[in-house]
Amino acid sequence: MTAPDANHSHRTPHTPTFEDLVAEAETAPTEGWDFSWFEGRATEERPSWGYARSMAERIARASAALDVQTGGGEVLASAPAFAPLTVATEGWPPNVAKATALLHPRGVAVVASPEDAPLPFADESFDLVTSRHPVSPQWAEIARVLSPGGTYFAQHVGPRSVFEVVEYFLGPQPEGQSGDRHPDRERADAEAAGLEVVDLRAERLRIEFFDIGAVVHFLRKVVWMVPGFTVDAYRPRLLALHERIEAEGPFVAHSTRHLIEARKPGR
Repeated sequence: MTAPDANHSHRTPHTPTFEDLVAEAETAPTEGWDFSWFEGRATEERPSWGYARSMAERIARASAALDVQTGGGEVLASAPAFAPLTVATEGWPPNVAKATALLHPRGVAVVASPEDAPLPFADESFDLVTSRHPVSPQWAEIARVLSPGGTYFAQHVGPRSVFEVVEYFLGPQPEGQSGDRHPDRERADAEAAGLEVVDLRAERLRIEFFDIGAVVHFLRKVVWMVPGFTVDAYRPRLLALHERIEAEGPFVAHSTRHLIEARKPGR
C-alpha cells in the first residue's frame, strides 16, 4: 500500500488516489468520540434539539449526576459546569484512559465498567443520569440508581441508522434487525422498568461521505456497523465505492437519533 507523498507540496497538486486515502484512514486514531478527523471529508446533519447544550443545562442544576458510556468523555466535558458529584462510566480501556485524562482534572471520576454489567453504584445515588449513544440502555439499572424524582436524559441511536453503509458492504439486512433500538420499543422498556417517559423525539438525518477515506475511518471507529471490518477483507467493494464517489459525488446515508427524557416517580 502506497502512503501519501510527504513532499507533494513541492509538486503540482494532485488528487489523492484510492491507496492514498485508505492509507491515511487506516493510520488515523479511533479512540474516543472526537469526530474532528471527518472535517471536510464527511458531514452529518445535527438533531434539532441540541443534546449537548440541554445536557449541560441539566447537569449544572443536578446535585449528583452520572454519565453512562461516556466514550472518551468529550460530550460530557463540553458542559461548562458539573453537579457537585459527577461520575462517568466507560467500558473500553482506551476510552477509559482518554476520559480520565479529560475529566479528572475537572473533578469528575471515571469508573471502568463493562457496558453490559450492572452499574457499580448504590440504589438511588443520582438525581440525573445522562448518556449519548449508549450501546444498549440498561433500563432496570438506570431506574435503580436514580433517586425518586430523578431524570434520565439521553440521545440514542435509532433503528437502521446509517444502514446505507451497512447494506453496501453486507447486503440487505432483515427489517427487524434494529427493532430493539426503535423509540417505541425503548419507551415500553423504560416504562417496564418503572420510569415515566416525559419526552421522546426522533429524527432522520442526512450524512454525506466525500471520499473513501471517510468511509474507512467511520467503519474503523464505529466497529459494530460492519463487524470485523478490515480494508483487505473489503478492498473490492471499497474500490468500487471510491470510483462511484469520484464519478457521482458524495455517498449519502442517513442516521437516526432520538431524544428521550424519563423520570423516576417520587415517593
